[in-house]
This record gives sequence, C-alpha cells and structure tokens, in this order.
Amino acid sequence: MRWSQCAGDGYYVMASAGVMNVPESAQTQKISASLRMAGTGLVAGEVVVDALPYFDQGYEAPGVREAAAALVEEETRRYRPTKNYLSYLTAPDYSAFETDIMRNEFERLAARQPIELLSMKRYELPAPSSGQKNDITAWQECVNNSMAQLEHQAVRIENLELMSQHGCNAWKVYNEKHIQDLNWQRKNMQLTAGSKLREMESTWVSLVSKNYEIERTIVQLENEIFQMKQQHGEANKENIRQDF
Repeated sequence: MRWSQCAGDGYYVMASAGVMNVPESAQTQKISASLRMAGTGLVAGEVVVDALPYFDQGYEAPGVREAAAALVEEETRRYRPTKNYLSYLTAPDYSAFETDIMRNEFERLAARQPIELLSMKRYELPAPSSGQKNDITAWQECVNNSMAQLEHQAVRIENLELMSQHGCNAWKVYNEKHIQDLNWQRKNMQLTAGSKLREMESTWVSLVSKNYEIERTIVQLENEIFQMKQQHGEANKENIRQDF
C-alpha cells in the first residue's frame, strides 16, 4: 500500500482492492506541510541521492532503461561545449619533468635510430686469461666480481619480494578487497535503511488510515446529531401545535 497526494483533493490510498479517496484533514495538512519543509531544507549546492539500488525494485521493468536513456539523450542535446573549454588553463609544459636520459631517448626516437642493446657483460663471470692462470691478483678480481654478482642477485631477490608485497598486483588485490568491503557495507546500509523506510511507511499509512476512519466516524456522528436535532425540533413544533 502506498500513499500519494493529489493537489486539492486530499490523499489517495493505493490498495489492492482499488483507490479510496481520503479527505485531507488538519492532520494530513500538517504531514504534507512537514514533507514540503523537509524537501526545501537543503543547503545550496547539496544533492540528495534518494535511490537505494540494493533495495529498490523495478529497475528491470519495461521502459525504465529506455526512459533513463532518453534523459541522458536530452541532457546531451542541451550540452553545447565551447570549441576549447580548457582555454582558461595555462599551456602545459611537457618538458618540466624530462630528464637527460628521457630527452636523449626522445631524440633517438625522433631520429628513428635503433635502440642500443642491453649490455650483458656485467653479468658475466670470466676466468683469468691463460697468461694469468698463476696470477693471484687476477684470481682475486674474479672472486670480487663473483661476490658482487651474488650480492646483486640477492638485492634483486629482495626487490622482487618487496614488489610481491607492495607492488602493483598487491595494490590491485587490496583495492579489489577494499571495493568489495565497501560495496558490502553500502548494501548492508541500504538494506537496513530500506527496511526502516518500509516500516515507517507502513506505520504512516496505518496512522493516516486511522485518522481517516476517525474523521469519517465524526462526520457520521455529526450527521446523526443533526438529524436528531431536526427530528427533535419537528417533534417540538408538533407538540406546540397540538397544545394550541
């Protein structure tokens, strides 16, 4: 059951059995006035989102999607952007964050030169030449190079571990979980608010219905009292006429 206001005609109770006209009483006038005040009590610039997509029904009803598309199309026709709507901004300086390496790379691309291949010499572990097989210093340099390569590989492993914990994929997983938690909280809040609104609406309909029943009973009693007064007055007139 849902209530809707018709201007000047009071309220209509939308019931399964039909439509029942309820005269607008002083109580319903107060309710409608409070609703109008609540609707105009917004601060300038604020937007009230009155949709509960996790609770509301009817989004898949025929014509709803077409109506939404028509509204978007209408707004698109009314929106007429200027030729350059960013003209009030200063011209961007694209070279502000360029480094020498980036600048050299851009120049290479502009000149259509091939990219320099990555040198793998630093990752090689050459043994001393045949003429330095008995040279302790040459062997010491090889050992130092090996230790440096091992340390470099250890640092790479640490960087990979840090990346697995704090890299792009880790942030992606975190964001996905955060979004899921946020959507769950939003759904829970909307379902709770929707149930509360439905309960309040049911209470409001019940109270207004009771007020209508009371007003109808009062009107019936007033009519009965009026008829009794008329009958009593006619009886008094008949008695007076008989006395004379």
